[in-house]
Amino acid sequence: MLNKLESLKKRYEELGAFLGSPDAMNDRKVWQESLKEHSALEEIVTVFDKYKAACAERDELDAMLHESDGDMRAMIHEEIAALDVEKERLNEELKVLLLPKDPNDDRNVMIEIRAGTGGDEAALFGAVLLRMYQRYAERHFMRTELISISETEMGGVKEAVLCLKGKAAYSKLKFESGVHRVQRVPETESQGRIHTSAATVAVLPEAEDIEVEINQQDLRIDTYRSSGAGGQHVNKTESAIRITHIPTGLVVQCQDEKSQTKNKEQAMRVLKARLYDMYERQKNEREASERRSLVGSGDRSERIRTYNYPQNRVTDHRIGLTMYKLDAFIDGDMDEIIDALVVADRAERMGVAE
Repeated sequence: MLNKLESLKKRYEELGAFLGSPDAMNDRKVWQESLKEHSALEEIVTVFDKYKAACAERDELDAMLHESDGDMRAMIHEEIAALDVEKERLNEELKVLLLPKDPNDDRNVMIEIRAGTGGDEAALFGAVLLRMYQRYAERHFMRTELISISETEMGGVKEAVLCLKGKAAYSKLKFESGVHRVQRVPETESQGRIHTSAATVAVLPEAEDIEVEINQQDLRIDTYRSSGAGGQHVNKTESAIRITHIPTGLVVQCQDEKSQTKNKEQAMRVLKARLYDMYERQKNEREASERRSLVGSGDRSERIRTYNYPQNRVTDHRIGLTMYKLDAFIDGDMDEIIDALVVADRAERMGVAE
């Protein structure tokens, strides 16, 4: 491990020297890639430097120990014990940092929410999920962009696409893909019976233009009149856009902007994200078909979480974690479960690596 860390440190220093040279801006693409790699290595090099400093200090204390006696010797033993704890902590942190990183972790994300079984109640729950992710973004100073939404007369969400922009957005939210189940008394239920309904969530890393090439001849683009729960612009002009990617059969539609051009731009962003996600999944399945990650399989038919309103309970079924603070969770206070999912995924990957 030490040889690999020394090699990464050397690479970090080489990149730093290049970025500080007059030639760095000659090729903007090379400069951007070098800057990104340098930034990615910075944390591990910083921790490695701390680890090496702790090791050097430990050696100095060992030398002093042989030349000391009495109270001084006892004090040195205490310092050595504390340093050993710190060295072990840094060593474990380095192991985690050396794990292969998901190349999508630093990307912005698109979150697609679709009402599932349960009719109007499922759509109302879809609206709860949409607000939950918006509130989570606010808490983490992420910018949100509602790309498209299809609402019901009751204020529910049949389908919505939300873009979250912020540092490592995908790394925090990538485990949200799957079926979210809710148990509660519907607003439309007069007899107070608990109903179960569901909504599906898909989390996609936002693709950059250079990563997904789309042949315009592979697209069928249709225009139609907007429709929805209301609004002055609804059903008046054919500004809504539906794009079909013929080779894959993927269909994306957007009707929320008054401009047909703007709707087309938004729909293309979603299409690129879906295509990128599909290609990444196919590649990952080929590379790791022999196993499925405990947390990160991304199977969107899998029931991942239950939201029980009568008990104020939220349960994540993948890691068996239950919290009795559903009200705070759906208000965007999701960190406890998200952090636990990240830790579980990391622990499994460390086990595989070993």
